[in-house]
Amino acid sequence: MSDEIILIDGNSVLYRAFFALPLLSNDSGVHTNAVFGFTNMLLKILEEKDPSHILVAFDAGKTTFRHETYKEYKGGRQKTPPELSEQFPIMREMLDALGIKHYELPQYEADDIIGTISKQADQDHKRTFIYSGDKDLLQLASDYVTVGLTRKGITEIDEYVPDQIKEKMGITTDQVIDLKALMGDKSDNIPGVPGVGEKTAVKLLNQFGTLENVYENVDEVSGKKLKEKLINHKEEAFMSQQLATINRKSPIDIKVNDLSYEGYQSRDVIELFKTYGFKSLMGRIEGSDEAVEREEITFEKVETFTKDIVSPEGNYLIMEMLEDNYHIGGLLGFALVNNQGHYYIPTDVALNSNDFISWIEDENSHKVVADVKRLKVALKWKGINLQGVDFDLVLASYIANPSISYHDLPSIGQGYGFNVASYDEEVYGKGAKQSIPEEEVFSEHIVRKGIVAQKLHHSLSDELKSNEQEDLFYQLEMPLSHILADMEYKGVQVDVDRLEDMQQDLSERLDKIEEEIYELADQSFNINSPKQLGKVLFEDLGLPVIKKTKTGYSTSADVLEKLQHEHEIIEKILLYRQLGKLQSTYIEGLLKVVHDDNHKIHTRFNQVLTQTGRLSSIDPNLQNIPIRLEEGRKIRQAFIPSKEDSVIFAADYSQIELRVLAHIANDEKLIAAFKEGKDIHTQTAMDVFNVNEDEVESLMRRHAKAVNFGIVYGISDYGLSQSLGITRKEAGKFIEKYFESYPGVKAYMDDIVQQAKRDGFVETIMNRRRYLPDITSRNFNKRSFAERTAMNTPIQGSAADIIKKAMIDVMEQLNQTDIRANLLLQVHDELIFEVNKEDIEQLEALVKDAMENTVDLDVPLLVEADYGTTWYDAK
Repeated sequence: MSDEIILIDGNSVLYRAFFALPLLSNDSGVHTNAVFGFTNMLLKILEEKDPSHILVAFDAGKTTFRHETYKEYKGGRQKTPPELSEQFPIMREMLDALGIKHYELPQYEADDIIGTISKQADQDHKRTFIYSGDKDLLQLASDYVTVGLTRKGITEIDEYVPDQIKEKMGITTDQVIDLKALMGDKSDNIPGVPGVGEKTAVKLLNQFGTLENVYENVDEVSGKKLKEKLINHKEEAFMSQQLATINRKSPIDIKVNDLSYEGYQSRDVIELFKTYGFKSLMGRIEGSDEAVEREEITFEKVETFTKDIVSPEGNYLIMEMLEDNYHIGGLLGFALVNNQGHYYIPTDVALNSNDFISWIEDENSHKVVADVKRLKVALKWKGINLQGVDFDLVLASYIANPSISYHDLPSIGQGYGFNVASYDEEVYGKGAKQSIPEEEVFSEHIVRKGIVAQKLHHSLSDELKSNEQEDLFYQLEMPLSHILADMEYKGVQVDVDRLEDMQQDLSERLDKIEEEIYELADQSFNINSPKQLGKVLFEDLGLPVIKKTKTGYSTSADVLEKLQHEHEIIEKILLYRQLGKLQSTYIEGLLKVVHDDNHKIHTRFNQVLTQTGRLSSIDPNLQNIPIRLEEGRKIRQAFIPSKEDSVIFAADYSQIELRVLAHIANDEKLIAAFKEGKDIHTQTAMDVFNVNEDEVESLMRRHAKAVNFGIVYGISDYGLSQSLGITRKEAGKFIEKYFESYPGVKAYMDDIVQQAKRDGFVETIMNRRRYLPDITSRNFNKRSFAERTAMNTPIQGSAADIIKKAMIDVMEQLNQTDIRANLLLQVHDELIFEVNKEDIEQLEALVKDAMENTVDLDVPLLVEADYGTTWYDAK
């Protein structure tokens, strides 16, 4: 335990946590989000700091000694939401369980308690850390006192010592109070000097040092208006100084020695976590194994695998591999759990056993696994074809709980109250410290995962049934996982020479653009350095400053795009950045992952990541190759057939999300437009601009296209104005006209938000759910985002469901023919195949028919297809 003191501003952190996290509640309906966030922060502090003393200080009430000076102090604050008020006593209960002392003092604020304690600690030269969301506490920083301010909710903390305060704010610790005296503080209703902002206040303090010196030398202040403001509001400035000053001599009846931290009783904390539903925090409690009485297990190490240990039903098979990339990872071993026993099977025993392999490949021998795709691909690389999998716990968890980030077995088990297995990082470590322990340790860990699987099976199965998601699981996601496994294992052929040529060409192009930029700037500099680039653009070339950051001029892409017409150097810099990213991220990135033995890329499709149900791709991400820039599109030239007599064939859904919108919204006009085969963007332009078809200009169509796709994502007038470079008023009129033209869409948007508020989730056409806890949030930004998500998810999610079902239908039909073709990739609404040249027409007919008829919508689905010698040529 380190000799460190931790002081926490309880009110500030609890408020931050409440507004940073979704409005969660436990099974009894008690709101818990603020307590959860605060507790999460406390555990992190205890893990990282291991303090000897700790205190959480709270405000005692609304009235303080400061109200005697200024009755309006903290006036105008909104009333504390009842959902937060009810969490203060719970937080105190949690602190008691964690063995952390808390304290409040009538007429004083938490700041004053912390200020008084930290002064004692500072005088005793004891290392002290203060945590708050309030910058006021920066006045307490010293050589021994560090102030941590929460950001991005409360999990990320910026720590300040005096030097950092000077560097980031431009003032000393002693000037923090006077800064607030001058600029005021709206949140605390401290008036300050009206019209004096942070920049002006910093400038004054840098010139005169203190508030007193500002007024003693007020005649030297530059600017007539500023001088008048200071003179006219001198009384408010000094009153604000008094209000902003933390009382470091508060009459508290505790001292530093009273705050000693002895740790906590795990059992007490675990019980509270159970009461309030903090399942995800369970594994971070010291001694949690004993606290939750993790069951003792016995298991048998299999020396020779025989089918005697296989049960007629209920076989839970676990494969252990530390590496994320299962194409190249090494196997640690297997576990088999069933009603006959618990078994650990070493890798060499399994892979050298004909009985094991024949059992794995027996489609009539039923198995339950976690992540069937991972297991299937890993075994394929060993020449073994996994069959007979009835249930995938990871896929089931994803469908039941799509908002959960982690779908590993220990995490899923924790969520359902089965605390049988440790997390992998507890057993193996993580990052550079990851290592494989003794066999007796990791073998038990693998078996415990099997036991979790056995316990979880019925819970997840029942949940899918209750949510009417069995078809989504058994008819869509499970069959798809096998198709994806085959795609990943087969891989995509890459022309390495072509990629290397592109790399060389781009290097030469970048060198040339670099010289052109230097010539236009009349100097050489590091183009990739925002600081050097900012100086060249805004000081040397004198371009108008659009935005500044704390470190200097902003040279972000949006800033440069606004400057494009100011100087020809801007276009060169934007192109330089785009080509540089192509070079480093894509060309060099692809070359790194090409398998040496077969010149193929074996990506991994993540089936359990996005909340909309869309697939994503990793190592490498083949769904994200940029195609807006021609140089980006040309990267697709490196993707080629694996056989000389074959070509690349691509089939793409046309405007699938708009067609899904027409169906879901049941808008008669939109449905008619698609049924009649009209160009939907031209039709929308005619409606929005009130013109005939022959009067629709290209700009009108472009605007209409932006509105069409923007509506799908719940775009606002501001968002559309930014997208089209028009005023918000114009954008608002576009949206208004759109809804007038398609009233069914407007009704859908309104209805789906109300439905989400009632149910707490929205669904796709195949019953995929997305839960929206923020849909009733008091925070406007969170609520607005949740409302847009409610509008979009049924559309985007249904489109994702459709392309997945199309993959299944295509492969089922393809496998019944003699067509020589393989499905290689799925890129959003597009399927990429390799096909023998003689079978192109047959494949095209099969794919278009399967994709266009995979679901029955009120509008026709349209598929566009093409082929070529490379992926590039197939488009």
